[in-house]
Amino acid sequence: MRCLVTGATGYIGGRLAPRLLVDGHTVRCLARKAGRLRDVPWSSRVEIAEGDLRKPETLPAALDGVDVAYYLVHSLGQAGFEAADREAATNFATAARAAGVRRIVYLGGPEPAEDRSVPSAHLRSRAEVGRILLDSGVPTAVLRAAVIIGSGSASFEMLRHLTERLPMMVTPRWVRNRIQPIAVRDVLRYLVGCAELPPEVNRAFDIGGPDVLTFQEMMQRYARVAGLPRRFIVPVRPLTPALSSLWVGLITPVPNAIARPLVESLVHEAVAREHDIARYVPDPPEGLTGFDRAVELALAKIRNAAVETRWSNASGPDAPAEPLPSDPKWSGGTTYTDVRERAVAAPPAVLWQVIEGVGGEHGWYSFPLAWSVRGWLDRLIGGVGLRRGRRDPHRLQVGEALDFWRVEEIVPGELLRLRAEMRLPGRAWLEMRVLPAENGHSRYHQRAVFLPHGLAGHAYWGSVVPFHAVVFGGMTRNIARGAEHLAGSSVSSRSALR
Repeated sequence: MRCLVTGATGYIGGRLAPRLLVDGHTVRCLARKAGRLRDVPWSSRVEIAEGDLRKPETLPAALDGVDVAYYLVHSLGQAGFEAADREAATNFATAARAAGVRRIVYLGGPEPAEDRSVPSAHLRSRAEVGRILLDSGVPTAVLRAAVIIGSGSASFEMLRHLTERLPMMVTPRWVRNRIQPIAVRDVLRYLVGCAELPPEVNRAFDIGGPDVLTFQEMMQRYARVAGLPRRFIVPVRPLTPALSSLWVGLITPVPNAIARPLVESLVHEAVAREHDIARYVPDPPEGLTGFDRAVELALAKIRNAAVETRWSNASGPDAPAEPLPSDPKWSGGTTYTDVRERAVAAPPAVLWQVIEGVGGEHGWYSFPLAWSVRGWLDRLIGGVGLRRGRRDPHRLQVGEALDFWRVEEIVPGELLRLRAEMRLPGRAWLEMRVLPAENGHSRYHQRAVFLPHGLAGHAYWGSVVPFHAVVFGGMTRNIARGAEHLAGSSVSSRSALR
């Protein structure tokens, strides 16, 4: 069948598309910018349609000839996400019906609890989107999953970092609520299987793994699987979801804007009420993946740098998606730049290896305290901070997150351009280039660009200029030295082999 995958740049969509291909389907991916999928390993095997769910005029072409449409988008972490998701789902439902789509498959969250004393806007919105799609006139399957356990998922990263970084913790009382987590591999198996559902099926299904645990039990079992000592956990009443999300935002890579709806959803128990999906997509012979096994698989992926997608892959609809402009009229024509260049006694390929490895565990080759302080300040005002890290320690792809940057462009061996996603009164980019030089050596060219927004933007640039010699100057020197050291090590290794 011809399948349309929305949210293909996100955590689940980026894993579903290649599995649909393996299952023999033709796959079309919908993305606001086609370039965001340029570097994924399976991009040459899918059709890519540019479109935006909040722009209904872009949807008919994307849905033309589609048999099964996967709805895997949401605006979690964005301002006004309930209204945005309602509009997007309504547009999609209308366009799918008009295009003659035979089935919609939607991955949502658990059904909100009847107790509304602690409302979850996140769960409420997910449920509303499910109802809109079920009422679309197109047969729809809504899969309701609670916590998804897999390398790179936001829920797993929250669990992992809390458990690893806090051997002792005072926690909110919701850590004793029951949850039925599910391994990402089982989620994907259900999504693929739903393409074959009979046309009369138009309903929601609860999906979950074989274990029902409290979040406290999940942390203790994670610690055991990861080889950590038992954690000391004391639940207390005063920690509200708002306070809990601030705490999660400080300890884990998940920013407050995403942590809060996740925490609010954990306040409600999330246990599957039925397992009717097995009538249509039978459980595998070995059974569904248990919690401990799911954690083992996720940690193995992280250790082997084989994480396919991460929660940070997706950028929200209000993220600045425009490339570096050449004529920034909107900012009054002002462009601030910091340009530095340095000769490097190393081949271009070696210099590129160092450039492509920046960020994450490798750091930014310059005054770590300054970068850390900037990251902490960003998190304190609701930004993403530095803790997003990177998906792979050696290779980057267009569109993926890199600490508080996003990769906007890569020309292998020549250019890496990063777009800032920290909170700023303007827009910023950082470019790193490799230029060839004589004798097989190279030159490193670095350019920081800032387009100020209003008086605050101009004041911001003026306040940080005094630190550029330390931060950007040090970065230029240390990247050059890193390449020279790497080149020298390679020469020494080859000499020793002789």
